[in-house]
Amino acid sequence: MTFFRKLFRGGEGEDESAPTPPAQTPDAPPARVAPATPAAAPPTGAQAAATPNSATWWDSVASPSTEFPPPSPPGASPTPPDEMPTIPMGVMSMEDARRRRAASMAQSSPHLAPPPQSVTEPLDATHQIEDGQAPALSAHRSAQGLAAMAARDIGRVREINEDSVFAMLITLPREGIDLSVGLFIVADGMGGHQGGEVASRLAIRTVIHHVLSQLVMPALDDTMTTALQPLMVSAVQAANQAIWDTAQAMGTDMGTTCTAALLVGHGLYIAHVGDTRAYLYEPDGLRQITSDHSTVGRLIQLGQLDPTEAREHPLRNQLYRTVGQQPQVMVDFIYQPVGLSSHLLLCSDGLWGMVEDPALAQALVRSPWPQDICNELIALANLAGGEDNISAVVVSLPMAER
Repeated sequence: MTFFRKLFRGGEGEDESAPTPPAQTPDAPPARVAPATPAAAPPTGAQAAATPNSATWWDSVASPSTEFPPPSPPGASPTPPDEMPTIPMGVMSMEDARRRRAASMAQSSPHLAPPPQSVTEPLDATHQIEDGQAPALSAHRSAQGLAAMAARDIGRVREINEDSVFAMLITLPREGIDLSVGLFIVADGMGGHQGGEVASRLAIRTVIHHVLSQLVMPALDDTMTTALQPLMVSAVQAANQAIWDTAQAMGTDMGTTCTAALLVGHGLYIAHVGDTRAYLYEPDGLRQITSDHSTVGRLIQLGQLDPTEAREHPLRNQLYRTVGQQPQVMVDFIYQPVGLSSHLLLCSDGLWGMVEDPALAQALVRSPWPQDICNELIALANLAGGEDNISAVVVSLPMAER
């Protein structure tokens, strides 16, 4: 605890309970901010509107009755705000757990396996093994486990690195089933050494402090009741306020993009501003699950520009929504079940702008280790010219042996 207090000292005074404000357009566009015109268009993505759920959010993790919308197909519109869940997806149904555990025990020790109706705990629950029983997981094998890596590179053109990245995996002890939680962030700053670098690091620091203080510590104390959607949105809004206040004190127009993904059980809760991206690698291939808050991104959404033309478009770096360049910011929220996805990728435009999606997908499946994947992605961007700072967060998602 002393470590976290020292690490996040000074973040206690942020206003984290303010409602989602309307979208704002910067008065004077900085280096990467577009003119005010595109901001008038309605923003893409679902915005935070839910209120905290009165039920304890982790109580639904093992509930077989909790239902969530299936993953949206490629090209589909994001889930409307009123349909957005605010509690994590169930880890597994009880019936499925019973079948899997009984089958595993029967395979390892057929003469010791109890009948299916006698199994009452989920497969990965903490429980006592009775006399005469074999361990339920003795025959279980995984093709891939949960792991994460964050990496960044200055590139071949820029003199400083204005990107910041973060990846954290923890396990929260719960009664019955321990819960895996991950927090992953990419922030691409703008404004030079006295601006962009400061803004991106401040965004990372504020989001981490918010999630640890509002989710992790209350969960350990069994006092966590806040829904996850407003938690993630308010974390990015707190970062916006912190950067805005610092910029006013320094006399700069610094800002940053920010894409923050919270993994709870089998659900992803993503808060997003700017043109850093989140991808999922699914059985059908790589799918972008965030929308770019840029002039080019808006033209693509309106059907006025083909995505293949975006890389060479003269307005590709102009953003109409950023973190820290206005007193308030509208934050996109996306809920996404992991489903059959094998990887999560967060990256700055220094990666996706230099490496095409098929090459990104090939790198994700070439190695089972996120660190190797990050290194390969950065190398590919540098081979393509390395025109910008390069950042990537790669998360390998658990997969059973097939």
